[in-house]
Amino acid sequence: MYKCLIIDDEVPARALIANHLSNLPDFEIINSFDNAIEAFVFLQQNEVDLIFLDVQMPRMSGLELLKSLNKKPKVILTTAYRDYAVEGFELEVFDYLLKPISQERFLKSISRFINSESNMNQLPNVEAQNELFISLKVGKENKQVNVNNIYFIEGLKDYIKIATTEGILVVYERLRTMEKILPESRFFRIHKSFIVAKEQITNWNTNSVTVNNRNIPIGRTYKNDFLERVKY
Repeated sequence: MYKCLIIDDEVPARALIANHLSNLPDFEIINSFDNAIEAFVFLQQNEVDLIFLDVQMPRMSGLELLKSLNKKPKVILTTAYRDYAVEGFELEVFDYLLKPISQERFLKSISRFINSESNMNQLPNVEAQNELFISLKVGKENKQVNVNNIYFIEGLKDYIKIATTEGILVVYERLRTMEKILPESRFFRIHKSFIVAKEQITNWNTNSVTVNNRNIPIGRTYKNDFLERVKY
């Protein structure tokens, strides 16, 4: 059962999402809020799997709430405005739904969410399993990828590009999910858009690394962690 939270200052908007979810037996609405501040307090003491979050709300916006959370569940932004899409995806939201939200578009988003959760449950941690392969969905097929063959992974909104010794793989997945799956001792998140394999780094300085002849920047928020870990 997936625990859901709805945060929107408009009653009709909350009712529409609740109605869409009522047709899905595996989804439970554990609470609903008309403002982000009360939702923030709730999230300090309760865990949820999925948040439906409006952007424009009085006192605290949805994006401000998202930035304030240390532990972020998957978030689907719900808004009438396209202007927040770029910032939303930079904050690694799972999806971005424009109001009025059709049932077809809503179910498409839910289907993606279920698939992503299934993949994570199948592969909780490569290092813990002491295996060298991960299974990824490439197009319509599942592919076994040797972790040793990965150079780096680039996040591009709601899909990723994996550079391997066999070429580029395009996978419909989030970079954050890959960060959880790959062994932490062998892979670095060095930028909001990049994960690199430690063994594949040929050159590095305080601003960038070189992997497979590709110069990749080091993000400011990741720099100290990278410089500390790359020594060992």
